Amino acid sequence: MKNKLFSTENITFNALLKVSTVALALITTAVQAKSTAITNATVYTVASQGILEQATVIIDQGNISQVYSKEDTPENIAADEIIDAKGRILTPGFIGSMNSLGLIEVGAVARTRDGGFKKADITFDASLAFNPKSTLIAYTRKGGITSNIVAPHGGEGLFAGQTFAVNLSGEFSSIIEKQNAVLVYLGAESKGSRAKNLQALDNKFADAQKVLDKQAAKKAKSKDESKDVKAKGKEAKEPKRAELVVNALLAGEKPLLAYADRATDLLALLALKKKYGLDLVLVSASDAVLVADEIAAANVPVILSSIDNLPSSFDSLHASLTNMATLVKAGVKVILAPKGESHNLNQLRFDAGIAVANGLPKTDALSSLTANVADVFKLNSGRIAVGKNADLVLWSADPFELSTKVDSMWINGEQVSTKSRHDALRKRYTTKSNMPKAYSK
Repeated sequence: MKNKLFSTENITFNALLKVSTVALALITTAVQAKSTAITNATVYTVASQGILEQATVIIDQGNISQVYSKEDTPENIAADEIIDAKGRILTPGFIGSMNSLGLIEVGAVARTRDGGFKKADITFDASLAFNPKSTLIAYTRKGGITSNIVAPHGGEGLFAGQTFAVNLSGEFSSIIEKQNAVLVYLGAESKGSRAKNLQALDNKFADAQKVLDKQAAKKAKSKDESKDVKAKGKEAKEPKRAELVVNALLAGEKPLLAYADRATDLLALLALKKKYGLDLVLVSASDAVLVADEIAAANVPVILSSIDNLPSSFDSLHASLTNMATLVKAGVKVILAPKGESHNLNQLRFDAGIAVANGLPKTDALSSLTANVADVFKLNSGRIAVGKNADLVLWSADPFELSTKVDSMWINGEQVSTKSRHDALRKRYTTKSNMPKAYSK
């Protein structure tokens, strides 16, 4: 009898659970189904439509569903929410790159640093330590940055590990893609020779390519590979994780992000790209202006800072505020990345403004923060075009001007706040009260 009663209760509970689940799914669908129309905007699409005046962008189900020019905008717009931009500038959300956002909270506090460790190798996946609730996330959104490529620092090995892509929603589901590119640091050595790492890199690819070629030849020769392996009395070896990553680089499935500055190192990397068919991206590359034509001919993007105007080493004697403009003029795809860690990542747009002031066309500056990053890291964002993620920013004025602010921001179609802990602290310590100064009720 007791078992029967228990069974009946269980059935009732399951039935209620099913009803609740269906209801919750319907509510969730209803919330997600909310569409938004941003009308009367100056839209910098960073796409084939160029710059549109008094245009309309429709957001639906987290994506951009329509981009209407002034002439094509229908009289009656079907959307749950309509926002009049009043002529303000709408751009794709900016994309940061090559920083430690979410991996380091306070650089001087060791227990908040998760960007690297001594024995890190090519398989190091720092995304496992990413903190979407970092106080720096909301602070970074103030700069119009909606997503980011996070890079580890690695360790003592040749490879520093792999980067990963995140959005800055602050949600636990904010990681877009893990292990999306491999990072290697080259150049001057305090002990030994720079040739050591370049040679080791070449040897690593050569050995891996030799194994792949041997496997391909064996497969082509054998009519039945499983029988051939069985006849020899041993099973085929599974490649190790590190080998799989190197194979992915050789197949062009992952970009190789190579930190180097001196022109000779850059040329050596271009030679490796040609030899092995790598998807190469140069990072830092202070001397890139000396070999800009070669970089452009090899179709290799460059990730660099726009505010480097003083050499930090003998490898970077050609650091200049005009480097971005020079590279773009030569036909190189450039990506603007911050110098240092992530605490001032929200100032990325100011760095773009400095590049514009030193000869970089404004449209190219915008591309270096949006479309170019999306292209290199294969993100479905960076442009205002149908089908792209609705990562958008509505600005109070020109985004590259100091006085401009973010008026509204959307990540995956959801409007997000730009209020940060810094705002809360300012309010706390400036609120008038009976408490001593710097305190509040």
